[in-house]
Amino acid sequence: MSVQSSEKVPSRKQRLQEKQRRQLAVVDTVDKAEAKVRKAEVELAGAVAEAVQVFGDEQAASEGLDMSVEVIRRLVGMAQEEAAGSVDIAGAL
Repeated sequence: MSVQSSEKVPSRKQRLQEKQRRQLAVVDTVDKAEAKVRKAEVELAGAVAEAVQVFGDEQAASEGLDMSVEVIRRLVGMAQEEAAGSVDIAGAL
């Protein structure tokens, strides 16, 4: 005699579809998080670029913000790229 469960065992196809659904959901979550990170990086870059202007130069901003000069330069470069991208988009309209 065999004991039958009241729950139906999902088929291979159903298991695969569920796995794919979970994978797509995770990819979507990661994509959204990456977009938020990118937005935050752009905001940080803009703030650091403004700080460089306020402090006078990269070295003073580095000391005032407790960031390395290399990080300051990378973020200022990112802010300049974003500004150039905004100008290009505005010019194309």
